[in-house]
Amino acid sequence: MKNIVVIGAGKIGSTIARLLAHSGDYHVMLADRSAEQLSQIERHDAITTAEIDIDDGNALVGLLAGKFAVLSAAPFHLTIAIAEAASKAGVHYLDLTEDVESTRRVKAIAETASTAFIPQCGLAPGFISIVANDLAHHFDTLDSVRMRVGALPQYPSNALNYNLTWSTDGVINEYIEPCEAIVEGQLIEVPALEEREEFSLDGVTYEAFNTSGGLGTLCESLKGKVRTLNYRTIRYPGHAAIMKALLNDLGLRHRRDVLKDIFENALPSTMQDVVIIFVTVAGRKDGRLVQETYANKVYSAVVAGRMMSAIQITTACSICAVLDMLAKGELPSKGFIRQEEIGLDAFLKSRFGHYYEQKAYADKMAG
Repeated sequence: MKNIVVIGAGKIGSTIARLLAHSGDYHVMLADRSAEQLSQIERHDAITTAEIDIDDGNALVGLLAGKFAVLSAAPFHLTIAIAEAASKAGVHYLDLTEDVESTRRVKAIAETASTAFIPQCGLAPGFISIVANDLAHHFDTLDSVRMRVGALPQYPSNALNYNLTWSTDGVINEYIEPCEAIVEGQLIEVPALEEREEFSLDGVTYEAFNTSGGLGTLCESLKGKVRTLNYRTIRYPGHAAIMKALLNDLGLRHRRDVLKDIFENALPSTMQDVVIIFVTVAGRKDGRLVQETYANKVYSAVVAGRMMSAIQITTACSICAVLDMLAKGELPSKGFIRQEEIGLDAFLKSRFGHYYEQKAYADKMAG
């Protein structure tokens, strides 16, 4: 059994710990600064807990020493501290961050590290880049890559048409920070919540708009190879307009703590969610302009003996699948590894990755 540290005992971190423990191949130490959070963790022979202040660098290095890898499910602002500790302790590093600047710092840390550093191992960024890169390889030359992802309640019941399904800090961050895109072949930054569009899937209308971080490192990888590359978050119509009023008109972009408190006390969480993944790539094959689309929906389901939400499944299974591939030697054991370097077929055939195909939705679309 390989010894793993998972930092962050929230919804996603605890799900990661459960999946790895139930696999029979990992012993997990689940670490968090909140004793109350740790006390709620399910008891399992392969899970131990540790209360630790992430800001205490020496304590963190000591916690990681001798382990195979550390998986960060902590808020994005703790990313750098965990990555630096992983480098000092000589352990592999994986995270779920959507924060662009944090990933740039992780890349710099990886340059002198003796182990693998694999950031952005979630849904978006993460799996979405694996899908987009796989489709891109079907073409002789690329014209456009459009990536759309959303974690939505199946039964919306408020004006925002939204329920909390994952990190509140992460949602707010992606609604505020600049977004990378390639426009007419040039890598630029575009504002969040802008360039709204509408589309329909299975008879349901959705809106999509710019949010930060979903592209991961794909902009850098495809720069000079594609005319248009963008990522947008999917929501039900009306969501973007209200968020722009809250962030811009009421100035809550400058008071993130206030907005977080409002969200967490006014928007209920739900297990009845759906994750929508929609990637469209256009380019030339044998001189002809053609288009290919990957469309998938993942719903809440029983995984490892417990009902899990769709966002728990897609996020936790993604990082667990990447860890498995690293542990089996299917990924490099040193240096910075981009999500788009991971093969889609190998990912989906893995014991964790196959949950993305729970409804066989992609096959239905292809048929």
